[in-house]
Amino acid sequence: MIKGENRNRQFPNKINTTTVVKLLILHLLIKRSYYGNELIDEIEKIMCYKWRPSPGMIYPLLRNMEDNLIVEGWWDEPDKKTKRHYKITDVGMKYYERIKAINKPLFEESLSIIDSTINAIYK
Repeated sequence: MIKGENRNRQFPNKINTTTVVKLLILHLLIKRSYYGNELIDEIEKIMCYKWRPSPGMIYPLLRNMEDNLIVEGWWDEPDKKTKRHYKITDVGMKYYERIKAINKPLFEESLSIIDSTINAIYK
């Protein structure tokens, strides 16, 4: 083998913020309907106020999920279009269960890598 050939320069999986936020949105929408800013606030609370998704992340995700029939949206006041509420659909429930199952081992693997690093360096 040539030096440096087939070197893995990244951790084994790629958990990204979009995946995390999408899972959290769907998780929250199982319980009740929310509008965008409420979702932002709830996700910030889940993250123990250490991170807050931006509207620039939340609203395109919601539009995309609505386009793909994962969530259903409606205006609180259709004439004013001030608050758009969202709820998860049956298609969205199946999608959520699938991506939740796919991502759990990735989350656990990432957590293990971080935990091993913390233990090696700080303990």
